[in-house]
Amino acid sequence: MAMLMETRLLSRRIQDFRSLTPRRNRVKEKWAATRPKYPPTRLALQHCDATYSAQLGSLWPSVRVALLSERKYGALVNNFSYETVLANLQAQGCRDFISDIHTEAQSCLQEPKVGADEELSGVSMKTSFSASQQHSTLQLSPNIKCVVFPRGDITRFKPARPDMYGLLGYYLMDAASVLPCLALDVQEGHSVLDLCAAPGGKSLVLLQTQAIRFLCVNDVSASRTLRLKRVLNSYVPRQFLTDDILRITSFDGTKWGEVERNTFDRVLVDVPCTTDRHSLMEDDNNIFSKSRTAERRRLPQLQLELLLAGIEAACPGGEIVYSTCTLSQIQNLSVVEQAVYLARENHGIQLEVVNLRPLTHMFRKTFHFAPDLQLGEMVVPHLAANFGPIYMCKLKRLT
Repeated sequence: MAMLMETRLLSRRIQDFRSLTPRRNRVKEKWAATRPKYPPTRLALQHCDATYSAQLGSLWPSVRVALLSERKYGALVNNFSYETVLANLQAQGCRDFISDIHTEAQSCLQEPKVGADEELSGVSMKTSFSASQQHSTLQLSPNIKCVVFPRGDITRFKPARPDMYGLLGYYLMDAASVLPCLALDVQEGHSVLDLCAAPGGKSLVLLQTQAIRFLCVNDVSASRTLRLKRVLNSYVPRQFLTDDILRITSFDGTKWGEVERNTFDRVLVDVPCTTDRHSLMEDDNNIFSKSRTAERRRLPQLQLELLLAGIEAACPGGEIVYSTCTLSQIQNLSVVEQAVYLARENHGIQLEVVNLRPLTHMFRKTFHFAPDLQLGEMVVPHLAANFGPIYMCKLKRLT
């Protein structure tokens, strides 16, 4: 009995001592051993493993390895620069992948693909295309040049040097990012909208065509718009940055259809996405950070609103290219399906899906494309050609 009383007295004294000890001096619970904190890159990898293993099947292991390896870049040659960079880059073993078109692809350019209308989630989408549509889809600008090192060669490009006027000779970017711009098929005298333009690589590709009558580049973020301006000033002469040729805005792209409707011949909608490669490799500014969970979950809705705004901004007969840098089916095919349906039901706009398969045939020597996509085309990373991911789908506005 005496032993029990001593134990209770000791316990009470310990409790009294804890109540007198300032909270900041108490020993913290060692919770890290039982509740581990995962960095955003780990959370992104867990998400990709769960999602893409089901979506890509046997293709996922090789894509996974490529995504976790160093990416390859292309050098977009700046036609406005006085440096003779193309010859110098070719002397280093690079090749212009746009002019180096696979000869086997030439035959497929002459043969229109035969196909019936397909039902995708209740939305009728025309996958066949007429001869005129096929011709316009594949009429690439001779002024766009982007060089890459050979397959399997992971040599890095040196930083570009400014010429006598301070313009840089080439812009380093994922070479697959050029494809949505090629798919847009900009022709002489077109007015073009780049709805989500920052950091500016695709806008620069579009300007290289030297065919655009008027280009509007927009990004909702003021800081990203400043970065976009710096890029354009580093590559484009001032006479091509005047208000009658180029307009730079920082506006909510989802509202664009309310401001400028039925206006542009071509619209590029390169939407914010989970940016798979960045999410898997960089913890900084990672959308898989727990603080950005709500933002990440809202992405498909934001992408849908942006695409619908881009569709409204295009004039009847105009064309829209939707693109992302993610493998996610929810952010790619599903967004396009919903946009086509809602454009018809809510706005009376009829759209036709333009087949991009001939374009992928042209560049199958350079990129790896996902097989048998129901809608659009997608570059998938591969160790021998570690570009992408890039998804793109082209729509033609009929009404």
